[in-house]
Amino acid sequence: MSYLSVSTWSLHRLLGPLRWTYWNESRQTQETHIEEQPQVIELLDLPAEAARRGYRALEICHFHFPSTDADFLAQLKISFERADMLFDTLLLDYGDLTSPDEARRASDKTWMKRWIEIGAACGARRIRIIAGEANAADEAALRQSAQALTELAEFGRQAGIHVVSENFKALTIRAVNGVALVQHGEGKLGYITDFGNYYGDGKFDEIAMTAPLSQSVHVKSQQSPDGLPDEAELRLCLDAAHGSGFEGAYVLIYDGPGDMWQGLERLQPLVAPYVEGENGIGK
Repeated sequence: MSYLSVSTWSLHRLLGPLRWTYWNESRQTQETHIEEQPQVIELLDLPAEAARRGYRALEICHFHFPSTDADFLAQLKISFERADMLFDTLLLDYGDLTSPDEARRASDKTWMKRWIEIGAACGARRIRIIAGEANAADEAALRQSAQALTELAEFGRQAGIHVVSENFKALTIRAVNGVALVQHGEGKLGYITDFGNYYGDGKFDEIAMTAPLSQSVHVKSQQSPDGLPDEAELRLCLDAAHGSGFEGAYVLIYDGPGDMWQGLERLQPLVAPYVEGENGIGK
């Protein structure tokens, strides 16, 4: 059954400081850079607010977590339960499983495992892990990523959370690579198809290749400088996903100017025909 979801990236100007993770080469470790932003709503209040606005699920970017201590994670899980919302996916926005630096690859994998445990603790159903930043034509890197993702997927299975990847960053800019990764995972690895991360004349064909393997699609439209979606192009994306047999979460993505909730509201009626019903708009 398909349903409507929203990513915290679509609300990033409302959720307070962003806690970006980056690799410190000299210290050979991950570090956090805090980008200060106003806080209009707290993350713990977001499930209830999103439910009120017609969403069935949320995806949360890792850099929106104000804390990862046990008390906060327990509170976050409760906030979803009280709102009768699904915490569909924890989105890791850092990590390179194809880095040529062996020390970084090992460290990033350890960091990812820690976030798998965090996701499981706060009730996330899935965790998105980036396949890698190597060139899409690098077959050795693709094999390296597939092996690492399958290992992480097994770690996630034991922790009670499903590991997924996405057509995000260089390695998976080609749909055929995403298909290869999922097939290598032999049922352990899931996927997300992002409409905005395929390009060119073959875009709709590529959406149709990975959408049937995906648990969610990121509904990211091309838009005008005023934040108005290109409705015709977005419908072609939606038709490609739906026509491929996709059934899952339609996750609205908006990063344009003005009020972010209003930007999302402009997308809702375009997606409604694909998700209306028991778990769609009007839940």
